[in-house]
Amino acid sequence: MTSAVREYHLRTPLTEGVIRKLRVGDIVYLSGTVVTARDAAHKRILEYLRSGRRLPIDMNGLALYHCGPLVRKLERGWEVLSAGPTTSARMEDYEHEIIKELGVRMIIGKGGMFEKTAMACREYGAVYCIFTGGAGVLAARAITSIERVEWLDLGVPEALWVLRVEKFGPLFVTIDSTGRNLHQEIMEKVLRKINL
Repeated sequence: MTSAVREYHLRTPLTEGVIRKLRVGDIVYLSGTVVTARDAAHKRILEYLRSGRRLPIDMNGLALYHCGPLVRKLERGWEVLSAGPTTSARMEDYEHEIIKELGVRMIIGKGGMFEKTAMACREYGAVYCIFTGGAGVLAARAITSIERVEWLDLGVPEALWVLRVEKFGPLFVTIDSTGRNLHQEIMEKVLRKINL
């Protein structure tokens, strides 16, 4: 008998206690602060950490979104037109250290992540969630404002966008704080079938 899907409405800053209640298969709607970061931003974050420099954003308790938003410059500020996820696997080499050092509690992206990220989620109390690829306009509708942008020198998609969101989701938990990794489980099942 399968357990019923649980739905959570969470707000940042996320605490370790709340995150450790989430399990693979749970659905989350997130409100509060989300910071976007793609490859170049992840690389720079680690450069800052390793050189002892202070980051422009305190990410403790926040969600890190693998996203390069499509934005439009307005007379005063910016407007997000689309904010779909980018493929998370490219950030696998960075995420363990970022979770450990920055206290990020939720990673959001698409396509899944691997063993090092699952280990960090288990050790430090974080989760990885997927948001549906191709639904960037839906994601943008959940963004109520852009608090600020950092590192525009990396380019608009690679910058750190600090977003306020309201009921951003549905986000589907695929790595939980026990280290369970749904993507890995599915891959192993497929490989077993191929090798029959």
